[in-house]
Amino acid sequence: MTEIRTPRLVLRRWLDDDLVPLSEIHADPAVMQGIGDGRPRSPEQTAEDIEAWEEEWDEEGFGMFAVEFLGSGEVAGAVGLSVADAPAQVAGQVAISWRLGRVFWGQGYASEAAHATLEFALQDRGLERVVAVCRAGDGASVNVLEKLGMQAEGTAEHPVHGHDLAVFGIDLTQYQA
Repeated sequence: MTEIRTPRLVLRRWLDDDLVPLSEIHADPAVMQGIGDGRPRSPEQTAEDIEAWEEEWDEEGFGMFAVEFLGSGEVAGAVGLSVADAPAQVAGQVAISWRLGRVFWGQGYASEAAHATLEFALQDRGLERVVAVCRAGDGASVNVLEKLGMQAEGTAEHPVHGHDLAVFGIDLTQYQA
């Protein structure tokens, strides 16, 4: 089982007990505003997400991790890697993304988890490049991406929902652990 420990977090594969806490995170409109169509997700949709993430782990050797607090075991959200299907500028490339419960925002957890995930991608999985996409104007996500050393590479329009996106990327040659 793939597991990464940071000073405050454990990034791990998904367990059955993770459905309820992740469903609560997915039910928060503030958390979901920058993900997909921006609408909260039902417990059934969250179960489908976890199933798809686990399938990606099996097929690709990477996927979305559950983010758990070291010690307490509380699930704070998800962070990880997926093969992007959109927008066209990044389709087929490996993208990093995250979502944390609102009570965990502003405490450095997203940066800590994303940094460990990027290091996993570039050093453990041997990927040459990782991209990221966030809603244009999402200052908190841009801040995390810049802390990771990712560079702005342009903008795009979400092909389904029509909102503006900011596109970032980093190559292995640019990465500094």
